[in-house]
Amino acid sequence: MTSLPAVEDLRLVQAIARTGAVGTAARELRISQPSASQRLARLERLCGAKLFERDTRGARPTAAGAELARRADHILGHLEEVYDATRAAASGRRLVIGTFASLAPILFPVLDADLPDTEIVQQVDHGQFLVERVAEGTMDAAYIAIATQMTLPRGTIARRIGRDDLVLFVPNGVPLPGRGKQPLKDRLVPFSTYDRGSEEIQARLVALGATARRGVTLGTTVAMARRRSHLAVVPRSALATELLPGERLIPAPFRYRLTLSVVTTPTPPKPLMSQLPRIRNTLNLLP
Repeated sequence: MTSLPAVEDLRLVQAIARTGAVGTAARELRISQPSASQRLARLERLCGAKLFERDTRGARPTAAGAELARRADHILGHLEEVYDATRAAASGRRLVIGTFASLAPILFPVLDADLPDTEIVQQVDHGQFLVERVAEGTMDAAYIAIATQMTLPRGTIARRIGRDDLVLFVPNGVPLPGRGKQPLKDRLVPFSTYDRGSEEIQARLVALGATARRGVTLGTTVAMARRRSHLAVVPRSALATELLPGERLIPAPFRYRLTLSVVTTPTPPKPLMSQLPRIRNTLNLLP
């Protein structure tokens, strides 16, 4: 049976990916470069894949190396927390909560204010990775928007917090859409969503005449629209509390609904369940 990677192996991959050189990583870990090279070669044999492209300029992770480095970050991060988590679990006053980057600035302040006697450990990642952590028992709850678009791991369930609609964000002084079958004709329209519907949204905008440009995050999309005086398509919750004077939200020229859910084990933390109505109201979601 293939042996499991040792902590030292994961730290080596992590260090090489971060520093871009086996020698630098070896010095950081206080081992010799030949030892580091031998350990890396052994890992590559175990993985059956090349992990780093090495030349005189350093070491660059391959796709396999980047994935192993990401998982090393994840595993080592949990190991570093294990004693603190054990002590906190004994006191019953610590919850590990995850969500995606665009929701974090809204969700975490609500939980922090409403649960002042509970330590909220905040984690941000893609929804599928957050759900994996709930399933493995290292996260208490994941607030995501793709629960209805994926197969949840065994031992997890999703509870709907509320439904969200896409809207047109209209910055101050920006003309409204036109009329007819292509109300967005020849207009640059950045867009963003927090589910897996980006391709569908882009196709609909193009059909309405727009030059659709995807924003990497909701905040980036809104900033693009403000800076360049464009309309933007975003979920209503993205600007639930952040409209500036003269800005407004109007219905999008097509119907698209998102669902925000919280994923937990079948026995969720009671304090979190009591906050669902508050979160729904803060985000202006529909039940």
